[in-house]
Amino acid sequence: MQSNTANHDLKSRENPPNPRVLLVGYNGANNTGSEARLLAIIEDVRSLLGPQVEITVPTLNEENLRRYLAEDEHLHIAPIPSIFFLAIDKLVKQHDLVLLVEGSCYMDTWTSALLWAFLWATHSAHRQNKPCVAYAVDAGELSPLNRWLVKREASKTDLIITRTRHALERLQKIGVTAPITSTADCAYTFQEDSKDHDFLNSLWPETSEGTVGLAVVDFSLWPVVIRPWGREENLYKWPYYFSRSPERMKIREKLMEGWARTADEIIQKHHKKVVLICMEELDQPLAEDIQERMENKDKCRIVSSRQYNASQMTSMLSGLDLLVTSRYHSAVLSLRAGVPQIAVAHDPRLTSLYQDLHLDQDYLICHDDPHLWEDLRGKVDLLLGDSDLQKDKLEPGLSQQLTLSQKNRIILGKFLKEKNIIS
Repeated sequence: MQSNTANHDLKSRENPPNPRVLLVGYNGANNTGSEARLLAIIEDVRSLLGPQVEITVPTLNEENLRRYLAEDEHLHIAPIPSIFFLAIDKLVKQHDLVLLVEGSCYMDTWTSALLWAFLWATHSAHRQNKPCVAYAVDAGELSPLNRWLVKREASKTDLIITRTRHALERLQKIGVTAPITSTADCAYTFQEDSKDHDFLNSLWPETSEGTVGLAVVDFSLWPVVIRPWGREENLYKWPYYFSRSPERMKIREKLMEGWARTADEIIQKHHKKVVLICMEELDQPLAEDIQERMENKDKCRIVSSRQYNASQMTSMLSGLDLLVTSRYHSAVLSLRAGVPQIAVAHDPRLTSLYQDLHLDQDYLICHDDPHLWEDLRGKVDLLLGDSDLQKDKLEPGLSQQLTLSQKNRIILGKFLKEKNIIS
């Protein structure tokens, strides 16, 4: 009897009854991709650790996060300050497992500050002997300093799961020594709400002739830089400022002109409606300026993550006849519906995805290509002329990505068993 009691006590110590999991990511930014990933990851964690698992989601944008994430007795939102080091350190101390859940984890395309937050969470977990997993993340361009930091700090991660093989190879090339495996993005398993079925048609009933979506990004805003002060119109959240300059404003002007001209050509030549898609609310000012430049404003709508949640945005993407995207997750979330797509890429994420889907040779254009708008026009004409041209790539591509995405939960479950977090 004493032996059984001792075994039970040992098991209780090894497997906490309600493990505490910290999800560190770009949470609460009104970003459809991050929202879909977060909700899918919460489902993965609950499926493995049970509905009683204690989950904490830190955020710089509490109000935004509460739009789509409902707190309950086991799911907690933790506001953190812009200078985040002490707050993250404290949160790591209070939890049994740290998951890095931001897709754009190991890159400084947007800002070094985000990268440093994820590396600091890893550093803190390693120092406090808390298991840490980077969960279906990406790797991209890094400055020399950040490459050194990633090599040093990411190597302290207990397990890194990348969402592409290319990201795995980038990390290995940098010299990261942590165990790394590759799968696919978590958003492939995200399930929209049934009430949002046919959302685009309910939002805009006059789309019977079909709709083309343009998922635009204002490249001129990035990267966000850290400054003690700056112009108010460039402030993201102190001390982070968008890096505007006369040269960047010229880039923005060209984007507005090119997208507006493309939208008008789609409307006039192909008799389609156009949706300007803002996968993150930061895309919305550019979308509004594009629409203002158009001749056919009445046949164009803006659909933004500032107003609609990931379920509604996913349903809208699924209803398109064609997607032209500069956003990674609009490509991912439209793939399940077999929507033909073209990428105007500005960082390795879309390039890597299109390489996996074997679309890169024919349907990917670099944003700084001098023939961008002419090439785009030709590809739009091609796919609107024959919507089945990509079918032989989209269907097997979705099947492969979905299978790989489902492995995330399996790999995490195996890790949790190895760490005695679950039996």
